[in-house]
Amino acid sequence: MRLMRIGEPGHERPVVVCPEGRHYDLSGITDDIDGAFLAALADNPYLIPAEPKLPETDITGRRIGAPVARPSALLCIGQNYAAHAAESGAEPPEQPILFYKSPNTVVGPYDDVLIPRGSKKTDWEVELAVVIGRRASYLDSPADAAAHIAGYAVSNDVSERAFQLEQSGGQWSKGKSCATFNPLGPVLVTADEVGDPQQLRLTSHVNGEPRQDSSTADMIFSVAHLVHHLSQYLVLEPGDIINTGTPQGVALSGRFPYLGPDDVMEVEISGLGRQRSVCRPA
Repeated sequence: MRLMRIGEPGHERPVVVCPEGRHYDLSGITDDIDGAFLAALADNPYLIPAEPKLPETDITGRRIGAPVARPSALLCIGQNYAAHAAESGAEPPEQPILFYKSPNTVVGPYDDVLIPRGSKKTDWEVELAVVIGRRASYLDSPADAAAHIAGYAVSNDVSERAFQLEQSGGQWSKGKSCATFNPLGPVLVTADEVGDPQQLRLTSHVNGEPRQDSSTADMIFSVAHLVHHLSQYLVLEPGDIINTGTPQGVALSGRFPYLGPDDVMEVEISGLGRQRSVCRPA
């Protein structure tokens, strides 16, 4: 199942996308695709009826919003690909590195990304986003993780490296929480449709030129490991989002220029869709 939110910011409505490309309105079932709805869907996989029982809707020309509304937490894993850790000048971590982004960084997959005032080192990061569907606390093993995952989406963990590393005071969140710094979507694909999350290709392009090209098979810590690990330290709630790390090929490597106004980022994950964000000055 593929879920979307359509409409202007703050006024999105929930939509389900069918394999043949038709779109059906979910407003009669839920007001939004949020934590409460995802929890209900986890308890009742038949909550959404067959497509003919839903009103068809035309989304032509409409804004596509982030596929999850108002996440209560946006948790991020740093240096989860060995090659990215190396290009960052770090050894691969022995356990997951956790940092937080402000949830209000989440925007739609085609919305503009704002280059912060004073920024000289704004960077892109294609990532697999895990969306939680059932509360997870003290899971017994990674094998238990799958039952707590609603689905997956494309995420761009945009970062300002000077804010993150040079002006951080020891934490990364200053460089991660600027407005618009987490385009998400276009769709939330439910876990049953994705299959193995460790076999997905991730790519990014800037102004049409390739930057990142890797696979989630290269993660140091798998999705299941991360959900289990995090549940030992905090309670994962329905609607929470986990950004699972980015592969090599970012500007921090020194091989590419940082982003500036009018640059275009395109990030894609196989089976989950493609984003396109234009950079604008804040």
